[in-house]
Amino acid sequence: MSDLSSETDRSVPGRGGSDGPVRDRDAGARSGYAAFADELVARARVVDLLALCVPPIALAAVFALPRATRRSLAFAYTDPTLLSAFTAHYVHLGADHLLGNLAGYGLLAGVGYALAVLGGRRRLFFTAFVTYLAALPFALSALNLAVPRNAIGFGFSGVNMALAGLLSILWYCYAREQFAPGASVAALPAVFFALVGWIALLALPVSTEGVGIAGLSVGVAGPLLALLYAASSEVRLPRPLRAHAKSVAARPGYGDLLAVGAVIAVGYPVVGFPSDPAGGGSVVNLYVHLLGFCLGFIAPFALLAAGVFDE
Repeated sequence: MSDLSSETDRSVPGRGGSDGPVRDRDAGARSGYAAFADELVARARVVDLLALCVPPIALAAVFALPRATRRSLAFAYTDPTLLSAFTAHYVHLGADHLLGNLAGYGLLAGVGYALAVLGGRRRLFFTAFVTYLAALPFALSALNLAVPRNAIGFGFSGVNMALAGLLSILWYCYAREQFAPGASVAALPAVFFALVGWIALLALPVSTEGVGIAGLSVGVAGPLLALLYAASSEVRLPRPLRAHAKSVAARPGYGDLLAVGAVIAVGYPVVGFPSDPAGGGSVVNLYVHLLGFCLGFIAPFALLAAGVFDE
């Protein structure tokens, strides 16, 4: 949310000039990716994919409205309305802002959905998905009023950050389902603390004065709290780390999705929390982004820990 103010393959022949072992490994990898793709297609549902298309269509439709109309739908902090509290999160005044949020949504929702269906958490995903689209905008707008200012707020990025919070939960559930069935959801708060520490390092300047000290402190405290929580909760991997790594590497497609999910979970905050939030005539609302991420993580985790989504 913003505030306006061809390579050549080479193989080494074995004895007798045979490259059979290399070809066998390549064939096995192709077979593994095919099995992964087959399972993903089998578990995906047409109605799910249609539901995932609703937000981009809505965002594009709102952007097609006259600029004056779009601006009237933005959330004015000095004159808030119930309607604008919701509509502001679907409003974009610039094409660059819209395209950036559409790209972020496609990445977070697409990978999140793949993690959900292969991790057995489709119901968790769509419960959170519908809640973020329908109810979260009101919560974010209301909490925005805690920081009085003469400005307007608009953009889908607060909802995107909620999807980023959900993604880290789905990633853990997928890793647990596919590679570590004995792992417990009790480890998830450690993931949250580590990511919040990472966000603090990105969003707050790191220095020895004022706010910089706060950024450094939270950035260090986050991973430290994650380690302390893991230790106090006796969170343990059911197998040695090396065995997990071999298991991931031995499953083409499944291991790749695990890696992609981890990269997005760690990398997307770099986009959502730029070191210089001012630019292009608007200011990135880091407060709303943090709220979106925290609410997007905490609410699904609470339901998951309470056993609401247990089959």
